[in-house]
Amino acid sequence: MNFLPFFKQNTFARGVHPDAQKSTAGSPIRRMPFASRMILPLVQHIGKPAVPLVRAGEEVVRGQPLARADGFLSVPIHAPADGVIEAIELKPSARGPWVESIVLRVYEGSTQEVRWANPRDIDAMAPAEILQAIQDSGMVGLGGAAFPSHAKLAVPAETKIHTLVVNGCECEPYLTCDHRLMLEYPEDLMTGIRLAMKAVGAERAIIGVEDNKMDAVAAIQAAIEKVGLADGRVTVQAVPTKYPQGAEKMLVKSLLGVEVPAGGLPMHIGVVVNNVGTLALLGSLLPEGCGMTERVVTVTGPGIRKPGDYWVPLGTPMRTVLKWAGVNNANEDAGEREIILGGPMMGQAVASLDVPVTKGVSGILVFDKLRIEDDRKLWPCIKCGECVKACPMGLNPSMLGMLAGRREYEEMGAHYHLGDCFECGCCTYVCPSHIPLVQQFRVAKGILRGKAT
Repeated sequence: MNFLPFFKQNTFARGVHPDAQKSTAGSPIRRMPFASRMILPLVQHIGKPAVPLVRAGEEVVRGQPLARADGFLSVPIHAPADGVIEAIELKPSARGPWVESIVLRVYEGSTQEVRWANPRDIDAMAPAEILQAIQDSGMVGLGGAAFPSHAKLAVPAETKIHTLVVNGCECEPYLTCDHRLMLEYPEDLMTGIRLAMKAVGAERAIIGVEDNKMDAVAAIQAAIEKVGLADGRVTVQAVPTKYPQGAEKMLVKSLLGVEVPAGGLPMHIGVVVNNVGTLALLGSLLPEGCGMTERVVTVTGPGIRKPGDYWVPLGTPMRTVLKWAGVNNANEDAGEREIILGGPMMGQAVASLDVPVTKGVSGILVFDKLRIEDDRKLWPCIKCGECVKACPMGLNPSMLGMLAGRREYEEMGAHYHLGDCFECGCCTYVCPSHIPLVQQFRVAKGILRGKAT
């Protein structure tokens, strides 16, 4: 077996050390009840929107497919509860634009049992069958990108994959959903890893976990031994706690000691990276032949009275989540609070509480809006170089920011490698002038994409 070298305490260059704020890590995952109405956008993934299979007035059961995938880079949508389809109409989304969505009126007393399933013998499945089963489940990357999981694992026939890297770092402050999944569902994680290894043809898997989660390392090691994978095919490795350790290129560098080439993907060096939450849920769903109807979400922040990690049914409106978690005046939009979906470094703020929980939502953070705004006084760039020292990709965020201010977007892409920025937020975090650098880069990328189409 021709593996890349393995370095135990290696790490990537630069990065930052934000305060972890992971107070929810010590409490078990709880289950959130159904809302009276669920809103299910037809696009909860990167790719073409799903195509509805149901119409208004139709009764459905939990787990039933409500929309089919429209092509390879698309996934289906499944009913999160028993109920009746109330409408298929435009609804607000976290990204801003209103999107076509299925509105499900949930029956009172709807069971948590998934009533639409097709159990499979996963050991008898060929790689192509595994990929199709993953697409049928509606699974996307649960780390936040929402890239269809089957597409992530569908490597070209000419590409040899030797290592599956499993991302258990969860380096974003506040978020603990992956940590709890590793502690509570390590055997499902092992099942998901075995399926992913078979799908891509990898001979080994390495699970990288930040060294502030040693209880998760111990739980995974015990599961590896319990399921008979302690022969070296699957290993778990603690890596130094540093942000953004969980970015796939950074984690590959930390675990394998090699860098993914600029503009390239991990598969170009024989590696596929997947999130622990994604693989744990796949390990649960695929043997039962079920679709994705819920996910674990960290609900926390200074504005939450009942913080924790929750199994949240997909489509649950944000105001329902906040009310259940103990937010005062949950029926009022915005007000004196700011709500961020995801982590504080890479997440996005939402203004409407009608936005639903979708497949890519890993966290819901509630902060005091006035306190945040007091910290947002902007000053001119003082050329201190802190952003350059922090950027894990070795870019020059200061120069990129100045070019963005002059709207010289082509220059940003052609000569300053804007495409290599994965918007981790390190530059914005360290900037003493509080310049929203990463937000400027997102705008620039969007404009360049628009010009290219």
